[in-house]
Amino acid sequence: MSRNAEELAALVRARAGAEPVRLGLVLGSGLGHLAGAVEGVAVPYADLPGFPHAGVSGHSPTLVVGRLEGVRVAVFGGRAHYYETGDPAAMRLPLEVLKALGAEALILTNAAGSLDPGIRPGELMLLSDHINFSGLNPLIGEPTDARFVPMTDAHDPALRAALRAAAAAEGIALAEGVYAWYSGPSFETPAEIRAIRTLGADAVGMSTVPEVILARFLGLRVAAISTVTNMAAGLSEERISHEHTKAMAPLGAAKLERILRAFLRAMA
Repeated sequence: MSRNAEELAALVRARAGAEPVRLGLVLGSGLGHLAGAVEGVAVPYADLPGFPHAGVSGHSPTLVVGRLEGVRVAVFGGRAHYYETGDPAAMRLPLEVLKALGAEALILTNAAGSLDPGIRPGELMLLSDHINFSGLNPLIGEPTDARFVPMTDAHDPALRAALRAAAAAEGIALAEGVYAWYSGPSFETPAEIRAIRTLGADAVGMSTVPEVILARFLGLRVAAISTVTNMAAGLSEERISHEHTKAMAPLGAAKLERILRAFLRAMA
């Protein structure tokens, strides 16, 4: 844990109270409004030196600490992506701060393209595993032996079971599959999608995997859910764009919010 993370955690506690956080939540496209539902204190990333600018449209660069469905949470309204800075460890400091605030677990959300004809736009996919298709790693340069992080069951089985139960309680279909991380910011070619499908991926996106690696490095349990916004390149006639992603994300995000709220109620 860096000294900077401890200092920033102290700053957050001074504003939002000293009670430990139980869970962190990173909001992907279409879920930004959920931060506003937290009964607590919002701290702009700009007030936290070293935090990312979260410069992708549709993301809100704010950390909100408080209660959601009775659980003390820290909600990250935006994330940094590799394609913004060329740094796969861009989310390391925010996650170190989360750990310093007392969290034991992290739920990640994202928008993704589907490679599975059975998982259509507007539907959700719980990540069972991932493929680091980019080959990049946020722990490159870490000087200690802690960098050799085991990734078996990186997507925590107990958290996944709890999210499946929450989805079932809400009557929402929740597919499960493997997510491939593509660096972006350009979208994948049809040939790349064919390659990723051959490797066993069910969805593809430009985030999340670095955060999973960092979370495991920090000792956080982690789970992730994708909102499917489009079929991947070559699998449909739709025109893929960031504007399309932002337009489609709310369709799945409404269902994802219900799952997350049910999940938190079960934790409370």
